[in-house]
Amino acid sequence: MTVYFIGSGPGDPELLTIKARKIIEKADVIVYAGSLVNRDILKYARHDARLYDSAELTLEEIAEIIVTWARENKTVARLHSGDPSIYGAVQEQIELLEERGIGCEIVPGVSSFTAAAAALKKEYTIPDVTQTVIITRMEGKTDVPEKEGLGTLAGHRASMCIFLSVQAVERVVEELKKGYPDTTPVAVVYRVSQSDEKIITGCLDDIAAKVKREGIEKTALILVGEFLKSSGKRSKLYDKGFTHGFRKGCKEGWKRL
Repeated sequence: MTVYFIGSGPGDPELLTIKARKIIEKADVIVYAGSLVNRDILKYARHDARLYDSAELTLEEIAEIIVTWARENKTVARLHSGDPSIYGAVQEQIELLEERGIGCEIVPGVSSFTAAAAALKKEYTIPDVTQTVIITRMEGKTDVPEKEGLGTLAGHRASMCIFLSVQAVERVVEELKKGYPDTTPVAVVYRVSQSDEKIITGCLDDIAAKVKREGIEKTALILVGEFLKSSGKRSKLYDKGFTHGFRKGCKEGWKRL
């Protein structure tokens, strides 16, 4: 029996990993998060594969489907959007399967937070600007530990990517202003990598109004930080005066070792 938890990426079917596509192509059973996973990805499934949309299912119902088919020695693929390790609710599923003696393999995927940086042509970690990326969310139906509140995290002024919170963008901005200056650049990326992708840019002072004007209330990331500006900074890695294991730096230039 083989069960795979697969990260199906941010939406563009071409951002599936090669491994993910191969498993989808051979799977007997596919359980996919229909509210999030682009259905175009299912075109890689066998014509006789059994498909289950988990959007309206409970955790126990999903586990029952997977366990039933796994015990029939079928290859089961459980598709999650992005990467399963980030807000994928994957751990609870794995634990239920393990209680029933069903093992699994996780196939990582391209996360929307990396796809968003690609869409913006930005790097989260800029020398002398920030070397830290905070991935978080605003509390909602799911609580957030008090020590991880946005206002507290904002005090680090690191690059930040906020999931599952655009519906509360005004509250998000209010909390972020506890640490970031009002002029801090912000980008909101809606349905990244998909045909209707939309990017809204601004700063903490005006981004909420722009997002409200566009009517965006879900499926969007909020990116915050100075990394969104052009910095003019360069890394040490390719500096002609920097020595590392493959070359020796000097004032005049560098020599390959």
